Amino acid sequence: MHVEIWSDIACPWCYVGKRRFEAALAAFEHRDDVELTWRSFELDPSAPRERAVDGATHLAEKYGTSREEALAMQQRMTETAARDGLRFRFDIARGGNTFDAHRLLHLAAHHGAQDALKERLMRAYLTEGELIGDRAVLERLASDVGLPEDEVRDVLGTDRFAAEVREDERTASSLGVRAVPFFVVDRAMGASGAQPPAALTDMLRQAWAASHPAMPVIAAADTCGIDGC
Repeated sequence: MHVEIWSDIACPWCYVGKRRFEAALAAFEHRDDVELTWRSFELDPSAPRERAVDGATHLAEKYGTSREEALAMQQRMTETAARDGLRFRFDIARGGNTFDAHRLLHLAAHHGAQDALKERLMRAYLTEGELIGDRAVLERLASDVGLPEDEVRDVLGTDRFAAEVREDERTASSLGVRAVPFFVVDRAMGASGAQPPAALTDMLRQAWAASHPAMPVIAAADTCGIDGC
């Protein structure tokens, strides 16, 4: 069974959604038969490598609220994340462009390290105050999960995997994905938002049942079984 998750690194709900999906997968009986792919989605493709303002100011400008209201939004998000075991630090977060980070996630997929890099990037941005639009930072974070340094430098120095990122985004549009996180199972069933773990587990079970239908059996007659005939 193939699960695809569209998300952005600079998305606090996506990190919460990642934790909740991990909990859902742990409760799923067929978890060893699940293949997971992280798909690219940019919340702000036009973002500079580093924003000139802090997160609260940017949030206030984006939604037309006061800075105090934006800070309250961040606090509520921080409290929500804490209930899922995450420690958000919006006070030190440095917003910026995520396109290169998404390209590295495609490289990581070729090395079986996509989930590890996704985790490292999200923690770096939302907890450690790292500038994920900076290529030197990205090189270091990619090295943390064991990606080959020469390949990382090649990706960041060229447009390698740019087409793959854009293809992910086109696919998202064709599937009706307008916000993230967005979970898709076998391109047949989807869930929008950081759903509770139980809801995501139910989705996995429904998708499994749909792809592994039980064999219809006509009315039983006399048989022999393990307990005799």
